[in-house]
Amino acid sequence: MEKEVLIKEISGHVGTLKLNRPDRGNSLTLSMLAELHLVLTEWAENDSVRCVVITGNSEKAFSSGYDISAIPTELSPEAAELLKTGNPLTLALDTVKNFPFPVIAMMNGYCFGAALNLAVCCDIRIGADHIKAGMPPAKLGIVYHPEGLSQFIEVVGMAKTREIFFTGRTYQGKEVQEMGLVDHLVPADSLSETVYAMADEISKNAPLSLKGTKKILNMIGKYFLIGSEYLSDAQKLITEAFNSDDLKIGRAAFIEKRNPVFTGK
Repeated sequence: MEKEVLIKEISGHVGTLKLNRPDRGNSLTLSMLAELHLVLTEWAENDSVRCVVITGNSEKAFSSGYDISAIPTELSPEAAELLKTGNPLTLALDTVKNFPFPVIAMMNGYCFGAALNLAVCCDIRIGADHIKAGMPPAKLGIVYHPEGLSQFIEVVGMAKTREIFFTGRTYQGKEVQEMGLVDHLVPADSLSETVYAMADEISKNAPLSLKGTKKILNMIGKYFLIGSEYLSDAQKLITEAFNSDDLKIGRAAFIEKRNPVFTGK
């Protein structure tokens, strides 16, 4: 029997989703992201689940990010078109961000790349004090998508978003909180208690108030989205990077755990 890549639990009015690939750092896959979207869509159909906790099924990792071996080094015309219309990653991120009730990221270990973007799409982020986090696109030769950048700007601001993406640094412990990537940092042995105490507190509040407030906050958050007149230019930059030698160099260096030497081509 195939292992369940996403564990679903409901207790009272609190739902939990556990990224379940502990042997691979809970890295995100297309099937996991699609399942996350489907479960949240189902839970959104009624008011039974009034707070969601997303976490990794491991003490060491929330998630290492999108499975690096699955990133294509070239784009077919069909893949390029898919990037314009959406894919399982952006679909999952949008579903988390637009879930009608609050979502908490319980960051129980390292959190990188698309997984950090997933956490940023949650309403509240609570992390263990041993956490490590970062966004490595610049080290891989990738131009990150505009909506993802906007989601970071909404949470941490423009200046910190620039630093996070330009340096590709790994932030540790208190640095993660100082960069605004977590709201609360607590000892690892009290993380679950802290998260579920807040989730329980939220879930007992008035459903219409929770849903209405989140919807209005998301309306305000649209201020940070790139204007439609610039989307075409942004897509060209993303496609150029996907078709570059630098992406191949960056991916190979990442897999081989060495520093890449980029050519800018």
